[in-house]
Amino acid sequence: MHKYIAKRLLLMIPVIVGISFIIFSIMSFMPGNPARLILGEKATADAIAALNEQMGLNDPFIIRYFRYMGDVLTGNFGISYRTGMPVVEEIVRRFPTTAKLAVLSVFFATIIGLPLGILSAVKQYSWIDSLTTVLGLGFISMPPFWLGLMLIILFSAKLGILPSFGSDSFAHFILPAITSSASTFATLLRMTRSTMLEVIRQDYVTTAYAKGAEKSRIIFRHCLPNALIPLITVVGVNFGGMLGGSVITESVFGMSGIGQLLITSIRSKDVPAVMACTLLLAVMFGLVNLIVDVIYAYVDPRIKAQYAK
Repeated sequence: MHKYIAKRLLLMIPVIVGISFIIFSIMSFMPGNPARLILGEKATADAIAALNEQMGLNDPFIIRYFRYMGDVLTGNFGISYRTGMPVVEEIVRRFPTTAKLAVLSVFFATIIGLPLGILSAVKQYSWIDSLTTVLGLGFISMPPFWLGLMLIILFSAKLGILPSFGSDSFAHFILPAITSSASTFATLLRMTRSTMLEVIRQDYVTTAYAKGAEKSRIIFRHCLPNALIPLITVVGVNFGGMLGGSVITESVFGMSGIGQLLITSIRSKDVPAVMACTLLLAVMFGLVNLIVDVIYAYVDPRIKAQYAK
């Protein structure tokens, strides 16, 4: 297992390098001049040219890329063109907000989607199954910005029981977490139902029923563990994406997270900030996928045996 984890960590390196090269290329060839962004619209052509030379922006693309990656290896992610602050400080300040939102969103999606999916599979073709199917299709079809606005109108404007803007307290995270978890909840519900139905039809489940085992024991001790593999994948992938910042949710609710920083930096061609956010997202995805694979080994002994080989 240790060798497998070390191998996966090493394989993340070329992936991160490839992603950094692609994003750096896109940001470098986009229209716009970072020097003009820093100095302002009223800056003279001589001042812009001098700053471009000072920042090394006149150097060839490949030299600028390798210089940037060399700085990254030393922990220097550059200075934001937009704010003039070190990018690392800005990310460290904003990441806790994004992390809290991601954890709460996955928590809401799991505690609601998983039980409803199991219930839908056990009560197949009943009114409960029909209701959960409608719920799943409804939530997965709702655009996050629309759902967020509807929640704000209902719980903030009409009822006045939850705040609609900011991230100062736990109450500020409830509506954004519900908004961000809606699609994950719907996906998890439908995935749980389909995998549970596939497991329930297996011969060993029929044998357990024939031996007189309790239905709850069959569902939770025999069926659910064998249906967890794809469900862990759904939760892991969505959690990794949320850690990179929920752009729409953070924008709707005015939360100062990684997603809002990324979209603002892209609009202003703030290359250091975009690169740092993108590298953070790539690392988070890689680590979450690794953790998911390790969890597989503890859920299914057969996978652990394959890792050992």
